Amino acid sequence: MKASELGRTAFTEIRAHKVRSALTCLSLSIGVAAVLYTFSQTGGMKARYVKFFELSGPGRIKIERKQGYTSRGLSKGLTWEDAVRLRKNFPELHMVFAVVRRWGTRMRFGDFKEDNIMAWGVNEEWSKRDWVYTVKGRFFNKEDVKDARRVCVVIQPGGWVKKPWWAKYYTVHPLEKLVRQREIVGKEILIEDHLFTVVGVLTEPPRDRDPRWFREGFGGSGTIMVPITTYQYCLGRRWGRRSGPEYVDQIHVDTGDTATVGVYLNRVQMLLKSRHRGEKDFEVKDYRDVIQGAMKRMRDRAVSILVIGIVAVLASGIGIMNVTLATIFSRIREIGIRRAIGASRTDIISQFVVEAMALGAIGGLAGTGLGWLLVDKLAPDPEFMAPVGAAYIAWALLIALGTGFLFSLYPAYQASRLDPVEALRYE
Repeated sequence: MKASELGRTAFTEIRAHKVRSALTCLSLSIGVAAVLYTFSQTGGMKARYVKFFELSGPGRIKIERKQGYTSRGLSKGLTWEDAVRLRKNFPELHMVFAVVRRWGTRMRFGDFKEDNIMAWGVNEEWSKRDWVYTVKGRFFNKEDVKDARRVCVVIQPGGWVKKPWWAKYYTVHPLEKLVRQREIVGKEILIEDHLFTVVGVLTEPPRDRDPRWFREGFGGSGTIMVPITTYQYCLGRRWGRRSGPEYVDQIHVDTGDTATVGVYLNRVQMLLKSRHRGEKDFEVKDYRDVIQGAMKRMRDRAVSILVIGIVAVLASGIGIMNVTLATIFSRIREIGIRRAIGASRTDIISQFVVEAMALGAIGGLAGTGLGWLLVDKLAPDPEFMAPVGAAYIAWALLIALGTGFLFSLYPAYQASRLDPVEALRYE
């Protein structure tokens, strides 16, 4: 039997049983969409992983306070002085910066008033890594930190190149509106009860083009950065639940080389343990472990979606098998006639396999469209998704066609074994 005739017969049979065929294709399309979504998410994670390490530095180490630790009163906790001592003891390190955050900070600029600003204290080395900003004005320098100057930098979110569906619920922070509408570089603003000069505005890249894995609280939060020493004098003393104004949330170190991370992990721990008088009230982490933990959580989510997809594909395969068996049962006499006029067993097998693969092709195309919609329009983290390219589409269609092929082989083989005489007598 010619391929064109097989195809025509297959689509005639599908049109003759629209509801049955549609339900089978629906199940398969859901499975293919889930598999396509998983491919996109996995590919996106791999690409982000590479970009992240290019941006954050090859030898990144993160130091933060230990959650749930009860101090014995010997240590002040993680402090700015710890970061200073790390830089002094290990001058060969590419980067050492400390960061402290405060939410709910008051800001005034003319008639602008806002009581929900996030204030950050950092030192000048913060700009050595994760730098993705467009600068208007300047960032802090060493003198700003050394002299505890009352200067600040405003972070402006970059928005989106292509807004996801949920962006309509995104609320633009008043500070973001202020930066867009008015010139504030070189102007004085009031943070709490202290006068600061705005020396720069750092504009983030669009969220869907941002290569960073973590945005560290930026992106619409209304963020102002000040030198960490200025933070201690002006803002730290008002933050009562901390151990003191010298307290910091995190210290980040970059050794400059992945080969030296293990060595400096031990050196940093030994130095801080000595400074903290034996109290292990801090944690020193290889940043690769941090990002791999985040990847694991995303992989777990991807696996959950993949399991749903596999179950849906298997269900559709069983549906295709049932449809093929029902089709054979209703066409036993037709099979007998075909065998009587010269059709071989291979022709019979080919006929029903092609019909099943046609269902698979329709379900695969529908699933590809649904998967593209999920990735491009409905994904909660579109920046973590790889584009739906030709390779992903080819694999999705191959899975759909393969499902139709595999699950129709047994019914088609059984049909080919029917005795032509008995089939002709069947009513």
